[in-house]
Amino acid sequence: MKRLILLFVLFFNVGVFAQKIEYSIVVKDIETQLPIENAAVFILKTKQTLISNQDGKVTFMLTGGSNIQVSETNYEKVTLRWGSLKPDMFVVYLKSNNNKLDEIVVSKEKPFKSLSKIVANSKQKLAASYRLKVYVREFFMLDNKYSYYNDGLVNFQFVARQKKINTTLLVEQNRSYGLLETDVSADLKGYNLNNLMENYSNFKYFDPLLDSKTKKNYDFITKGHPKNKDYYVMTVIPLVKSKKALDSFEITYDPEKKLIIEFTVSIAPGNIPEIEDKPAIGSKHITRSFVKVSYRTDGLDYYLLSSNEEIAYDLILKDKIKNIQVRNNFVTTNFNKQNFTYKDSDVFTEKSLFNKQNKILTNYWDISGFTATEEEKGIIDSLQFKL
Repeated sequence: MKRLILLFVLFFNVGVFAQKIEYSIVVKDIETQLPIENAAVFILKTKQTLISNQDGKVTFMLTGGSNIQVSETNYEKVTLRWGSLKPDMFVVYLKSNNNKLDEIVVSKEKPFKSLSKIVANSKQKLAASYRLKVYVREFFMLDNKYSYYNDGLVNFQFVARQKKINTTLLVEQNRSYGLLETDVSADLKGYNLNNLMENYSNFKYFDPLLDSKTKKNYDFITKGHPKNKDYYVMTVIPLVKSKKALDSFEITYDPEKKLIIEFTVSIAPGNIPEIEDKPAIGSKHITRSFVKVSYRTDGLDYYLLSSNEEIAYDLILKDKIKNIQVRNNFVTTNFNKQNFTYKDSDVFTEKSLFNKQNKILTNYWDISGFTATEEEKGIIDSLQFKL
């Protein structure tokens, strides 16, 4: 009898231990007590990566225990022992990694030549065969009202061909809510998922800075990172106003490894040309453009960590002007060096997930790596009930 009771207790404990438990972590600045957005939370056991939202929050499921790394470029990295975690809300405080060396870097080499070498080395490091599991989501606004949403859990297979990286996309799950007008949905500013990922891997955004004809339109300044002694920050701004909107760049890189850690590309309001008196029908007038892309280095591995693209533009129609705003996010939840095995029919060849019928097997968005804020959940729910 005692043996039966012992076996029951043993199996009960194993069953409890094997259960998946949901954890929520909020990342905050220890000095200001404010949430930290875009902090990377890495689950060492499962190799899953999560990115904190505007509230500093991440949510994930975990079977058993795992130590967890929390990092952000401007803060000291923290490793949490799993025994300290609690299933309810757990707050992690990061300490600012103040460098106080926001000084101009003096070098014999011209900045754009340094950038060229850093981009080339980063591209070469990414030019490998591997796959990323990525959570993708997109918010769409028409005339300042949310009208469409889609997200999905997808896999990108990377193959390097002649120093250029190409991707194959397979969709695991996806959902779409809301409706788009025909003339608008056909004009979704080129958010082609494969093109986006290939641009991040080939650093396509830097072409104007590396082109001998256009680099003269920019001023390059390199400084030590104000909060991280291991990194430099290169700021690139347009020299003069132009009839064409010119981007400004901020590039954080590791000068020793010669790898790009993150970059932002944006158009400052003062660099946006005014709309013409008689714009052509079908033309677009950009009113906002912002891109932020981050990469992760983990030993010898180097890959995309996350991206955020936002664009707003006025679409000129025959009888009116429509304002269109799109916000797109990529979050890498898992990196793997093993190749896919798939059939050609499995490959997703469409432009965006709104072209694919909903396929929902699990609540993948709850543990996607990028937890929606309460405001975003409200937007998604409102669009869902419109169907």
